[in-house]
Amino acid sequence: MNVQEECKQLIIAIERIGKEEGRTKSCTFGKLFKDDLVQQEFEALNGTLRASKKRKMITFEGEMLLQGAHDDVVIEIL
Repeated sequence: MNVQEECKQLIIAIERIGKEEGRTKSCTFGKLFKDDLVQQEFEALNGTLRASKKRKMITFEGEMLLQGAHDDVVIEIL
């Protein structure tokens, strides 16, 4: 799977896990990280998050998210 396709799959996962607020969907990193399907699908979740952020598909605070320390960080689809 190429990077663009992984980014699209990440958006689908966030939409499935997340909640809708206004016109956007979002979820926390903790919920995303602990999801069974996400764990099976993404070898390098942080790499996919960073690539998606760089392509302006999602936004979140910081550069890299770490399980435990950043569980409450909101990832929002743009």
